[in-house]
Amino acid sequence: MKKWLKRTGTLLLACTLLLGGMNAPPVAHADPALITIESENAQLTPDLQVTTQIYGTPKPGYSGSGFVWMQNSGTLTYTITVPETGMYTISTRYMQELSPDGRQQALIVNGAAKGSYMLPYTTTWKDFNFGYHKLNQGSNTIQVKAGWGFAYFDTFTVDHANLDPLIVQPVLSDAQATPETQLLMNYLTEVYGKHMLSGQQEIYGGGNDGNSELEFDWIHNLTGKYPAVRGFDLMNYNPLYGWEDGTTARMIDWVNTKGGIATNSWHLTVPRDFTAYQLGEFVDWKKATYKPTETNFDTANAVIPGTKEYQYLQLAIQDLAEQLQILQENNVPVIFRPYHEAEGNGGLNGEGAWFWWASAGAEVYKQLWDQLYTELTETYGLHNLIWTYNSYVYSTSPAWYPGDDQVDIVGYDKYNTIYNRYDGLSGVPNEDAISSIFISWWI
Repeated sequence: MKKWLKRTGTLLLACTLLLGGMNAPPVAHADPALITIESENAQLTPDLQVTTQIYGTPKPGYSGSGFVWMQNSGTLTYTITVPETGMYTISTRYMQELSPDGRQQALIVNGAAKGSYMLPYTTTWKDFNFGYHKLNQGSNTIQVKAGWGFAYFDTFTVDHANLDPLIVQPVLSDAQATPETQLLMNYLTEVYGKHMLSGQQEIYGGGNDGNSELEFDWIHNLTGKYPAVRGFDLMNYNPLYGWEDGTTARMIDWVNTKGGIATNSWHLTVPRDFTAYQLGEFVDWKKATYKPTETNFDTANAVIPGTKEYQYLQLAIQDLAEQLQILQENNVPVIFRPYHEAEGNGGLNGEGAWFWWASAGAEVYKQLWDQLYTELTETYGLHNLIWTYNSYVYSTSPAWYPGDDQVDIVGYDKYNTIYNRYDGLSGVPNEDAISSIFISWWI
């Protein structure tokens, strides 16, 4: 049995939040099952106004003595006391009658940005749910900060979250999965919702100063432990400028010698000038790209047999399959994350695409996924893969999903960390796990 089935000591409890030291306005103590605060009783910045009318027009239906009028700036600060640490729903009763497309505002909990939220257009008082968020036992500070502003806030409510248990059956999409792959899936579902696996992506190419263990030596020297999961990239095995940098051998060593879990992505590149490219010719890596704006590669053609794009992709899949076959022969299961970060900045037609594989839109993307899944499992007989799909939470995101029959895990790439990203609306560093997004997927 693999060591990763025994290494519970490497697991981390999945329960950290950034705490904020804020000046506290009056605290609301209420029934633990439900806390509602009148917005006029919150701590308000000077640019907010308590009123009962807008430009002389009454807005009846509010509770309390009035409501808070937010124009193009301002922050409402609520201090909430809850009886225990856990997940809670956060909502507001509001009106927003300026923009039919909505007005975006920011939510901050205990000093950590929770993201931006679009308040829908409404000329009557309605409830808006900010989703599920973790609050700590005792006092918590929750803020609504103007992004695009121009909204009215009547009340603010916090309630216990009614969550289903996080139970997942270890059923893989590939009925012929190898025993090692099934054991890994069993383990992942056993710890799901209970623990967090630490992980680190290795730097590929020349970014590691020639030392493929650069990050992992640093982590081990600092903590005395290695991460449970190591990320690899098989981009260097390709028809253009492929080279052997030992990635496959490192994956075998990581799993079979160190007892870790291996995951890999596939930054497959295409020639920048695909029109002039001849199948099979060598192309310097500087003349290749995975960005859709830097190539004339027609992604829509890649799913049409007989086209040059299709033939190129078949060559690339063959190169990939050769390495995955070596892993399978060495009993190495892989959390496989191809064609990652689908959809990019959003949209159905590839307008937000970060990579060529999404540039032709959702329907072609799903065909690409199906093509890869079918080729690897049926043509090449690869059954050591746990298929992992990256998604987002745009309104168009469901249209990109390849389907349960070809996906085992859904993942979310989070970039708004405290170290190199900031939430654009709140201006507050974010190192939160975005649990509200996770739970919104689950339910």
